[in-house]
Amino acid sequence: MRHSRIIVPALGAALAAALGAVPASAAVAPESPAAAAPTTAAPYAAYEGSKEDSRANEAFFAAVLKSVAEKRKANPGARVVTVTYNAAGAPTFRAQIARSTQIWNSSVANIRLQEGSNPSFRYYEGNDSRGSYASTDGRGRGYIFLDYRQNQQYDSYRVTSHETGHVLGLPDNYRGPCSELMSGGGPGPSCTNAVPNAAERARVNAIWASGLASAMKQVS
Repeated sequence: MRHSRIIVPALGAALAAALGAVPASAAVAPESPAAAAPTTAAPYAAYEGSKEDSRANEAFFAAVLKSVAEKRKANPGARVVTVTYNAAGAPTFRAQIARSTQIWNSSVANIRLQEGSNPSFRYYEGNDSRGSYASTDGRGRGYIFLDYRQNQQYDSYRVTSHETGHVLGLPDNYRGPCSELMSGGGPGPSCTNAVPNAAERARVNAIWASGLASAMKQVS
């Protein structure tokens, strides 16, 4: 479960603290996943984290957060933050996307993922030798790419729920156990857990509480 490189605007010290680091600049991701995906899928090895993955995780979350903050200026006091998405680009994975958003909506208190217009991010599907990943251009537009082959090799519900976790700010931890959703492909293809553990749920609630407050100041 890999991630492409991106550029992200700074959202202030409070957001950086919530994420644990400020993303470094890197090459801009393509506007569409089709621009990066090869026509044939090459075999890939066991999934391991990297500094680039970490930066992409943080930047994707920051871009989504900024997009949500801009939409919330009219109603900054709402307790639950609604993050809209579009799944039209991944029709093969409609069931997995619906299940992953249901899992996250029932797992965290202050975030609600909802399909709708003017989305903060989109889902796409296709073939990519990097596997599935989350990406952003750093300007409030992001997407989750679901790779066909990886979703055959690994539990597709876990892959989709894992990638959706990046939207909410969680980094990869491939050395974690199967019970940790963000361990991704680390535990191997036999792991089918698609639900975040207690620590992951608590972290999402915490980073959205502090991160959104910082992002709202940036757009006020």
